[in-house]
Amino acid sequence: MGIKNKQKKERLAKKARQTKWAPVWAVLRKYGVGKKVHPSTMTKHRRSWRRTKLHIKPRRQKKSHFG
Repeated sequence: MGIKNKQKKERLAKKARQTKWAPVWAVLRKYGVGKKVHPSTMTKHRRSWRRTKLHIKPRRQKKSHFG
């Protein structure tokens, strides 16, 4: 038996990867050792489960009333 809703889980996993902060070594490499920069400045998409929703649509279901 596989995952119940694989497509949704894959989308959520991708969005979760996009929200992570950049690693410390990448920040040091880009801005230099002397600069104090937060790792989230290098992250492209900033999301929070409280602030913004992902708007992932539910799976399309077969309409049962057509017979």
